Amino acid sequence: MSIVNTFSLQSNRQIKINFDGGDLSSDAGLLLIKEFISRLGIERILNRSFKTNDSAVFRYHTDRDNLLQMIYMIMAGYFEDDASDELTNDPVFKAVLEKSALASQPTVSGFFNRMDEDTLKQFQEISRILRKRLYSIQMPQAVILDLDSTLLAAYGKQEGRAFNFHYQSNGYHPLVCYDRITGDLIKIQLRDGAAYSCTGVTDFLQPILDEYLNDYPTIHLLLRGD
Repeated sequence: MSIVNTFSLQSNRQIKINFDGGDLSSDAGLLLIKEFISRLGIERILNRSFKTNDSAVFRYHTDRDNLLQMIYMIMAGYFEDDASDELTNDPVFKAVLEKSALASQPTVSGFFNRMDEDTLKQFQEISRILRKRLYSIQMPQAVILDLDSTLLAAYGKQEGRAFNFHYQSNGYHPLVCYDRITGDLIKIQLRDGAAYSCTGVTDFLQPILDEYLNDYPTIHLLLRGD
């Protein structure tokens, strides 16, 4: 059976029709996010400051690429590792990651499993670098540290998952600190679901206070605690 690839309309020879649909994607907005990430220099920061405890000599899908893939996926609304397999040949994802194919679900899951306490410290340092870059553009006169806890729902028997009586639900009970004025996330720390609201607050908050008092002594610092 032959397939007509291209033909012209008799009513208008300038209009041509073919059945070669090409590559389609519903996530073209990621191209603008790619430009934003590039302008901030986040890719270069990750190259210098992010590395998991990987013993492999060579990986085609590097730590930086895997992290960027998950950032783009979450921004586009793909929150599960399994979505990697559905998006492996998506033209927009391949373009923003500059790869011929995305990392598969097993690769992404292995990447997550390699993360440890050192990785968390790296994320905090990356956050500090980006904050310094942001403040170099416009130094705020005041920052309101909005300290609170929240519920991250969990389903199953994950380590640390527990019933929280305040939220009447199962999950984790992390500490969160935002800039109240801008809404920017400053720090978040995962805790067991049954942890009391103020548990570990001093150790959580002290590095933030040290950073602002040492790096930004001119900023008027306020604290709001729930």
